[in-house]
Amino acid sequence: MNNPRQPEPLPAKSPPEPPASTRAFLKDVLLCSLGAYGGPESHLGVFLRQLVEKRGYCTEDELLELNALCTMLPGPSSTQTIVALGHKLGGPRLAGLTMLVWALPAVILMTLASFLYTYLARLGFIQDVTRFLAPMAVGFVVFAGVRITGKVLKTPGDVVIFAVSAGVTVFYRQPWVFPLVLLAAGGIGILRPRKNPLTRNSPSSPVKAPWGYLAAFAGIALAGISLAALLHQPLVQLFESFYRYGYLVIGGGQVVVPLMQSELVDGRGYMTNQEFLSGFGLVQGLPGPMFSFAAYAGGMAARPLGTLGQVGGGLIGAVGIFLPGLLLLFFIYPLWQRFRSQPVIQRALEGIKAAAGGLVASATVVLLAAQGISPLPLGVTALSTGLLLFTRLPPPLLVMGSIIAGIMVQ
Repeated sequence: MNNPRQPEPLPAKSPPEPPASTRAFLKDVLLCSLGAYGGPESHLGVFLRQLVEKRGYCTEDELLELNALCTMLPGPSSTQTIVALGHKLGGPRLAGLTMLVWALPAVILMTLASFLYTYLARLGFIQDVTRFLAPMAVGFVVFAGVRITGKVLKTPGDVVIFAVSAGVTVFYRQPWVFPLVLLAAGGIGILRPRKNPLTRNSPSSPVKAPWGYLAAFAGIALAGISLAALLHQPLVQLFESFYRYGYLVIGGGQVVVPLMQSELVDGRGYMTNQEFLSGFGLVQGLPGPMFSFAAYAGGMAARPLGTLGQVGGGLIGAVGIFLPGLLLLFFIYPLWQRFRSQPVIQRALEGIKAAAGGLVASATVVLLAAQGISPLPLGVTALSTGLLLFTRLPPPLLVMGSIIAGIMVQ
């Protein structure tokens, strides 16, 4: 009797590749990273252009909601916004990959700058290279303001919230003002009269808060403070400092820099004021998150530890300053997704989005005033705004054009 034919063994399965949509999204995140100059408001314009208008990963309203949420959290608001979009599309895993792709190029460049800043300063053409980058970045802010204004001003009440928010934040730029304005606008949105009464909707399933992220946030903070006091080890102290900067600051890179300067330069003497300002000037001309400046500051502070220590200092600075904001976002975002559909939250969002538009408008006014009324910078801003509004020119090409023009125009 013949033995029955044994089935052939199945070939070993290789690990599944990420879906094309994941690869495409991360590629677009990289394009945003390479084309995002300036602060959070400028980054929002890049996100609108690349991720909403060109790719359609979310609607403009959804991006504005995410941005408003992140503006109220400690940490880098533009980084949290794009990471929150990654969380929305693919959960925590894609959010983590988004963080790496978005921040890594700038972190690497700023860590290298901690080694090369002396040579870069001697070259003499840095000012020419970055001549038009700032006015070009203002063009992204104007572009974002134009696009957002048309979306958030739907009622006379929205116009009032928009105007008051813009007026307040033009004259009062302290970090605590921005979340306070957004919270006040949310309260006004809830209290505004509506034709239809509120209906009570309950979540379809109980909300499971990801308490682990909040516990990690608090645990790392306490451990950092304790270990820095007990060990007096330079890298541990650096991590505690940068982690503290990350959870104490609301408003982005421009806000955290004075805090870093007072401690790293005046308090501990890790670098001179000129060295500190040289790095801050350099980060203005590089793409990506402003918080990547922490990699430069950490590397400079760790110079006495040798080459490996300096690399470690740059890495510790970057990880320390980004980590608390991300942990808070990972805790808040699932709760936000669960409750944002509730009528009360929807009313609050109407006011918050109008106020967020006012914050972008105020940033436009402040940045235009800061660059002065010189015809050349204003012309670059106007040209950049026009190209973004009326053409589909990729942001990296616009950036390269600005760099080339800065070198050629003397």
